[in-house]
Amino acid sequence: MSRVIVVEDDFEIRHLVAETLARQGHDVESAATAMEGLRQVVGSSPDLVILDLGLPDLDGSELLRMIRAVSQVPVVVITAREGDESVVRTLDAGADDYLVKPFSVAQLEARVRAVLRRAESGRRDGPIVIGGLVVDPSSREASLDGEPLDLSPKEFDLLRVLAERAGEVVSKRELMAEVWREPYGGSERSVDVHLSWLRKKLGESAQQPRYLRTVHGVGVKLVEPES
Repeated sequence: MSRVIVVEDDFEIRHLVAETLARQGHDVESAATAMEGLRQVVGSSPDLVILDLGLPDLDGSELLRMIRAVSQVPVVVITAREGDESVVRTLDAGADDYLVKPFSVAQLEARVRAVLRRAESGRRDGPIVIGGLVVDPSSREASLDGEPLDLSPKEFDLLRVLAERAGEVVSKRELMAEVWREPYGGSERSVDVHLSWLRKKLGESAQQPRYLRTVHGVGVKLVEPES
């Protein structure tokens, strides 16, 4: 169970988000103003903050900077502000993800899971080992049978996510949300292309898989090769 703080001035949205996360088993607190949200962040050391930008007493982007001055807690921004400039500015200011209103409950749940997984993986000590494959999230390095793998940033992120969930089927939509940070409905073609490139670097193909196993209609999982 994770401790989550929701900072949102709209009562209906605040209630929906809090209720959704509580159903997922999280311990949820909420605040309608920036200063109350900051007080809760400082006082309760949460695992995640959901932050609206349009707050009545202080702009949410200013609150984000104040939070970053005292904590590295993951922050998911939910806002009606859209456009590349706003997204880039907010992520550069320290947000971990950005969700534009209106959004679905499924989108919110997926983003929260993804951000919490990234935070958890950042707390792990040492690399992830699956068979002859070694993935080190902290150094962003990977090797296969003792030989370094030359991976692009997206290829590494894709491999890291699958390694962190080794043995678990991960859907393409989850990969789009976690690696590409794109909402549901985005093109999944990038996932297919990067999986193909990753397979080649792992010395396998879709027809002759070793580590990457496709579960048709569901997703893909990373497993230890069969002997």
